[in-house]
Amino acid sequence: MSSLSRELVFLILQFLDEEKFKETVHKLEQESGFFFNMKYFEDEVHNGNWDEVEKYLSGFTKVDDNRYSMKIFFEIRKQKYLEALDKHDRSKAVEILVKDLKVFATFNEELFKEITQLLTLENFRENEQLSKYGDTKSARAIMLVELKKLIEANPLFRDKLQFPNLKNSRLRTLINQSLNWQHQLCKNPRPNPDIKTLFVDHSCGQPNGARAPSPANNPLLGSLPKAGGFPPLGAHGPFQPTPAQVPAPLAGWMSNPSTVTHPAVSGGGAIGLGASSIPAALKHPRTPPTNPSVDYPPGDSDHVSKRTRPMGISDEVNLPVNVLPVTFPGHGHSQTFNAPDDLPKTVARTLNQGSSPMSMDFHPKQQTLLLVGTNVGEIALWEVGSREQLVLKNFRVWELSACSMPLQAALAKDPAVSVNRVIWNQPHPEGSLFGVAYSRHIVQIYSYHGGDDVRQHLEIDAHVGGVNDLAFSLPNKQLCVITCGDDKTIKVWDASTGAKQFIFEGHEAPVYSVCPHHKENIQFIFSTAVDGKIKAWLYDNMGSRVDYEAPGRWCTTMAYSADGTRLFSCGTSKEGDSFIVEWNESEGAVKRTYQGFRKRSLGVVQFDTTKNRYLAAGDDFSIKFWDMDNISLLTSIDADGGLPASPRIRFNKDGSLLAVSTNDNGIKILANSDGMRLLRTMENLSYDASRASEAPKPTINSISAAAAAAAAVAATSAGIADRSASVVAIAAMNGDARSLGDVKPRITEESSDKSKIWKLTEISEPSQCRSLRLPENLRVTKISRLIFTNSGNAILALASNAIHLLWKWQRSERNTIGKNILK
Repeated sequence: MSSLSRELVFLILQFLDEEKFKETVHKLEQESGFFFNMKYFEDEVHNGNWDEVEKYLSGFTKVDDNRYSMKIFFEIRKQKYLEALDKHDRSKAVEILVKDLKVFATFNEELFKEITQLLTLENFRENEQLSKYGDTKSARAIMLVELKKLIEANPLFRDKLQFPNLKNSRLRTLINQSLNWQHQLCKNPRPNPDIKTLFVDHSCGQPNGARAPSPANNPLLGSLPKAGGFPPLGAHGPFQPTPAQVPAPLAGWMSNPSTVTHPAVSGGGAIGLGASSIPAALKHPRTPPTNPSVDYPPGDSDHVSKRTRPMGISDEVNLPVNVLPVTFPGHGHSQTFNAPDDLPKTVARTLNQGSSPMSMDFHPKQQTLLLVGTNVGEIALWEVGSREQLVLKNFRVWELSACSMPLQAALAKDPAVSVNRVIWNQPHPEGSLFGVAYSRHIVQIYSYHGGDDVRQHLEIDAHVGGVNDLAFSLPNKQLCVITCGDDKTIKVWDASTGAKQFIFEGHEAPVYSVCPHHKENIQFIFSTAVDGKIKAWLYDNMGSRVDYEAPGRWCTTMAYSADGTRLFSCGTSKEGDSFIVEWNESEGAVKRTYQGFRKRSLGVVQFDTTKNRYLAAGDDFSIKFWDMDNISLLTSIDADGGLPASPRIRFNKDGSLLAVSTNDNGIKILANSDGMRLLRTMENLSYDASRASEAPKPTINSISAAAAAAAAVAATSAGIADRSASVVAIAAMNGDARSLGDVKPRITEESSDKSKIWKLTEISEPSQCRSLRLPENLRVTKISRLIFTNSGNAILALASNAIHLLWKWQRSERNTIGKNILK
C-alpha cells in the first residue's frame, strides 16, 4: 500500500475514534495491521477475553512467525489453561490443552508433558514452579508485563506501537480544504455556497452573466488556505508530491512527502526526495512513520502552486493498482509494428523431456542452449538446434551429512523433489554458472564448460521448506546468489564460497519470487510473497523499503524489460484472475494493466519479456502476446495444440526463439525467421561435425577452391557469415565417389523422420544473391562442384564460364526447389 494510502487509514482511524465507533476502530486496526493499540490489548487481557485477544493479535503476527510471537501466544494460552484449572473446569482445560497448546509440543515436548501433568493435580500450585501463582487478576497483570516486553522486542511490531501525532479532526480539515480548492475552480463561484454532498465534486451553479470573482475577493478564503493552497490528494496520483521532484530508483515507492524524521537516521535528519539525497533516503526504511513530531505540509506550501488542476474528491483515495491512464507518453519504442514477422510463432522443434518442465532458461550467449528443470527434480541441457540432449541429471544431494537435520528427515520420509527454478548467470558475460532451486531446502549451483561438461560448484541448504526462486546479482561487483523460500525470508549468498551475506525478514507469507536490479548505481531486490505483498530491499540489514500489494494478491513475479527501463509484474489470484501490469517506478503505481486473460485461469500464469517491446504469457492453453505500449491483446497462438492450461514459457535473449512446455512432458521451440536460420545453422554445424568424423576429407581442386572462396565472399556480403563459421565443399558431381544425394545436409523438421533429405528453404533478402565472373579462357562444360554454406541458404555452382550463387526464394511453408533453380 502506498504511503499516502497508509496515512489515509490513520486519518480514518482518528475519525472513527472521534466519532466513537469503537468496535470499528479496532477492527480496522487489526485488518490493516498498521497500528497495534496496546491500551485496547491490555483491556482485553485484563478482562480475560481470550478469543478477542488472539483475534486482534492475528492481524499483526502468527504463532510461528518468530520466537517472540511464539512466546506471546504461549503465555496467553498457558494463562487461559491455568485459569480453567483454577476453576476446576477439567473439560475446558483438556480442550485448551489439545486445541491451543498442542502446537507447542513440536518445539518443546518436555514442557508440553509437564503442562499436561498439571491435570493430575488437585491444585496446580502444587507444582514447584507455579507455587507462587496468585489470584487470576494478579496473574494477568504479571503476564501483561511480560507480553508488553515481548511485543516491543518483536520486529513485526516495529513502528506499529505509536499512533502518528495528528491535529484534531485532521480528515475534516483536509476535506474542507479540498472543497475550498474546488470552489476556487468554479467558473462562477457563489458568495455562500451550499455544500450538500461529498459524493461528487463541488461546483456552483452558473448564474446568468456572472463572472468569476478573483481569488483574492473570494469570501470562502477566510481562515482557509489561499488560492493554490492545498489540492486534493489525487492531484498527482497517490504517491508523487510534486512534478518538480524526480525520484530516484524506488524513491516514489518508498518516500513520504512530509518531512518525517526516522529513528534510524543519524542525527534525526529528514529523509529527502531530491536527487542529491537519494542514497540517504534508500538507506533507511520508510514505513510506517513513527516519530511523534510528524507534521504535515501547510496549506500554503510553496510547491503547491506548481500542481495541475485537481481531479476531485473521487480521485483522492485510489489505490495504486487502480491507477490506469487512458493514454501514455512514448517510451522510445515504435508504435507501429508487424507482429506476425517479429514474434516466434512457428513450431520449429519438439523436444521430448520425459517429465513435466517447471522452469526453463536459454543461455545468455549460446542462444540455442536451453536449460530445463522438471517436476521430478531432473535438470536437462538441450541444444535445440540439433535436438540433442547434452546433459540429464536426476536430483541428488551432493553431501547429505552437511545438510540440516530437518532436510535429512524430510528426504528420508519423502524423497520426491521438484525443480522450482533454473536460471543462467545473467550478469556474468560468459554465463558460466547456472542455478537450480528445489522444492526441498536445497539450491545447487553448477559450472558449465561447453558441450556436455557440467560440474558441481556449490550446494546450499538455503531455506526451511521449498526454495521458490533464485537469481544472480552483482552488488559491489561481487557475484551473489539470491534465494527466497517458504520460510518467509530472502537470503543473499556469495556465489564463490556459498557464505551467507544477508537475510531479509519481513514478509508474513512464503516468498514467491525475487527480482534483483540496479539503477543509478543503487542495487536493490524486489520480492513478492503469496499474500500478494511486494517489498524491496537494499543490500543491508535495514529492512524493507516497500510494502505494497500486487494485483491478484497471490502468486506474482516481476521482471524488467531487457534494457532495464520498464518494470512489469504478472500474477494470478486464488480465484484464477490473472494480471500483467506495468509499474511506474517513480511513483510506485500501476501504469497500465494489460487485457485479454481468460476469466478464470486454470493455474498460475507465467510470463516473459523480449526485445524491449513484447510481453508474452501462457494462458488458456495458448501463448498470448502484447505490445508493451498497448494494453490490448496483440495475438494468441496455440502452437499446433497440445499445450497445458498455463504453459511455461521462456524467450532466448534476442527473442527469436520461445520455449513452451507441452502436455506430454515435452517442449516446443517456436521461432521467427531469424530463429529458423539460427536453428538450421546449429543443425548443419552438428551435421558437418559428424560427417567430418566419419568420412575422408575430399580433394578440392583449384576450381572448387576458387568457388569456395567466392562463396565465402558472397556469404560475408550477405550477412550470412555472422551465423556460420565457414563455407565448406560437401558434394562433387564430377570426380568424387559420393553422390549429391549422399552428401546433402539433412534437417528433420520432426524428430521421428530421420531419412528426409535436406531441402532449400528461404533466404532473407534478394540482395544476398551474388555472382562472380571467371576469366573468359576458363572453359567448363559441366557442373564440377556444388558448394553449400553452413547456413544451408545458398548453393554455388560452377557451370559454363560463371559462378552463380543460386537459391530458391521460399514463400510457402513447404520446402521445394523448383525446376528452374539452376540456369
